Amino acid sequence: MADWRSYAIAVLVVGVLALLLRWAFGGRARSLVERRARPGHEDEYGLMVSVASPGTFIEGEVARQRLHDAGIRASLVTTSDGPRLMVLEPDETKARNVLAR
Repeated sequence: MADWRSYAIAVLVVGVLALLLRWAFGGRARSLVERRARPGHEDEYGLMVSVASPGTFIEGEVARQRLHDAGIRASLVTTSDGPRLMVLEPDETKARNVLAR
């Protein structure tokens, strides 16, 4: 037969687990669980700036590959205005020159 210490330990373990779950899933603002990404405007991407607005993702991927071949890191992102080719701010002029060729 279990004594009171076993019950106390079980209640303590359940309490700690409840606190951990509340911390991890504690509402929309505090939750640690990753949310589905939503497209933003092209000016909501931090240090990245838009250098091209391709009509399709295939055109965007071709342009991204051209930048990659020129040594420029670029990302093709989905924005609320459509696909955009984004680069870091210091690479903006070089990327625009590569794409203009």
